[in-house]
Amino acid sequence: MTTPIYIISKGRHESRLTSKALELMGVSYRIVIEPQEFADYSSVIEPSKILTLPFSNLGLGGIPARNWVWEHSIQEGHASHWILDDNISGFRILKNKKRVAVLDRSNFDLIEKFVSRFVNVPMAGMQYTGFAVTNSSTAQGAAKLPVTMNTRVYSCMLLSNKVSTRWRGRYNEDTDLSIRFLKQGYCTMLFNGLLCDKSATMTMKGGNTDQLYQQDSQFDGRYAMAKSLRDQHPDVCKINKRWGRYQHSCNFRKFKNNKLIKANGKD
Repeated sequence: MTTPIYIISKGRHESRLTSKALELMGVSYRIVIEPQEFADYSSVIEPSKILTLPFSNLGLGGIPARNWVWEHSIQEGHASHWILDDNISGFRILKNKKRVAVLDRSNFDLIEKFVSRFVNVPMAGMQYTGFAVTNSSTAQGAAKLPVTMNTRVYSCMLLSNKVSTRWRGRYNEDTDLSIRFLKQGYCTMLFNGLLCDKSATMTMKGGNTDQLYQQDSQFDGRYAMAKSLRDQHPDVCKINKRWGRYQHSCNFRKFKNNKLIKANGKD
């Protein structure tokens, strides 16, 4: 049974970057939207690829949609599922230090196959293209190992349906979920040679940008995002201010001793 790919989307039927990328690659997916937007999305996406949520405008960001997707994939009998943000414009593989476009499902298949060798990896995903090591430049903080173990996984992730942990909160839910898995003794995997072209947060209209990341004289959206993680995980995360903006920083080194367990029962 092929592991399903879900895209959660709101207010981006015109851009629909991830949908366009998967269409070009010939990769099956379903896009999950709120009911009031069905007419807009169905005018540009085949209706059979659209799943309509039973709620709308809850003001909780993508969390309710993410948890709905999790349960939907379980009800369909899948052991795991992919969940993707709606602002990914393409996928690549790092080959000879060059970012080569991928036009099939191979990135997804490779991660699924590798993760299936272990019983304690509930979360895995693709690195952002901007953090890939290349001939021309090396991004700050770029990882040189094929896989970074026990770190955060963002935006394009494979999740196990065999765990009870679910999404929560309003901000930085990817990091929060990663940390909670690690605190439970699980391992996470971030594949540095399998890449996704993810747009930077707060650079596109729609999605969570309009509802959660607004800033005015009484409210600093970036501070709220950083504070939420600090409050959830004060032992791992703290608030910094860089380039005049609030950001969170998290120390994942405390999870370095989380070890993989092979499916055959051997470490």
